[in-house]
Amino acid sequence: MTTTVPTEAAVRRSTPGTADGPRRRPGRIRRIGLPYLLLLPALLLELLVHLVPMVIGIVMSFKELTQFYIRDWTTAPWNGLGNYRMSVDFNAPVGAALLHSFLVTVAFTLLSVGLCWLVGTAAAVYMQDTFRGRGLLRALFLVPYALPVYTAVITWVFMFQHDNGLVNHVLHDQLGLTDKPSFWLIGDNSFLALLTVSVWKGWPFAFLIVMAGLQNIPKELYEAAALDGAGLWQQLRRITLPSLRPVNQVLVLVLFLWTFNDFNTPYVLFGKTAPAAADLVSVHIYQASFVTWNFGTGSAMSVLLLLFLLLVTGGYLWLTSRGRRTADV
Repeated sequence: MTTTVPTEAAVRRSTPGTADGPRRRPGRIRRIGLPYLLLLPALLLELLVHLVPMVIGIVMSFKELTQFYIRDWTTAPWNGLGNYRMSVDFNAPVGAALLHSFLVTVAFTLLSVGLCWLVGTAAAVYMQDTFRGRGLLRALFLVPYALPVYTAVITWVFMFQHDNGLVNHVLHDQLGLTDKPSFWLIGDNSFLALLTVSVWKGWPFAFLIVMAGLQNIPKELYEAAALDGAGLWQQLRRITLPSLRPVNQVLVLVLFLWTFNDFNTPYVLFGKTAPAAADLVSVHIYQASFVTWNFGTGSAMSVLLLLFLLLVTGGYLWLTSRGRRTADV
């Protein structure tokens, strides 16, 4: 009688769970899928809060939706591209008003983003030196960013009052820079008032981001540059700004999107009807939708704004990525 001794490979194949290749255990699969399962409620909520209203807004932009169909907007007659043609017809009153609002928003965004970046970068560079009270000063710089928007803007509303506002009291009564008290919340001065509030509450964010980026620049670079005779301006131009390029690229994009879409600041500062000089696109769309009760036209304007921001963001990301590839080569 011949006795067959099983080989090691045969024993390994016949033993459950000891195949030639590593076998995935159900417990491991559950561990891998658990993070995605935990993220599922947040993803569903994100879809409900953002994606669903966006799709509904796009559908509404193709309808002739007015206050007569507000009870059931699905019964509003289909208007096709009529709302879009009305919005981009710059010879008609609706299109001309939207174009004016767009140009005001572009000018306001460029000035606000530029000043926020300039003031924030200057403050961050200044705060790199060690001096007494630096921590307290940093905390004070962040106060405008930490305050709620409504609290900060309402405070500025009182300061911009014509008769008893702090701004006119300082400029006219104390310094004598103006012949008479100015109206800051109406007329052409409303653009300056809106720009002042936007920069005041926006530059601390730039200061915070740039200050964090400066921490990653080795101090040895500045020491070597100082030994070579480089002054403060040359160090800023040759070391600081090139090292902060990736940080500034993200910072400028975020500030642009926040400022261009800003609704809270002009709404709290001027109310439902903003002056012509400070008629931003966000407030203009609100007026077209909830003041004139033409939700179809307002939705079409919102879609056009979304397409413009997507186009600008895509072009900006393409240019910055192309610049990084060129610099690497």
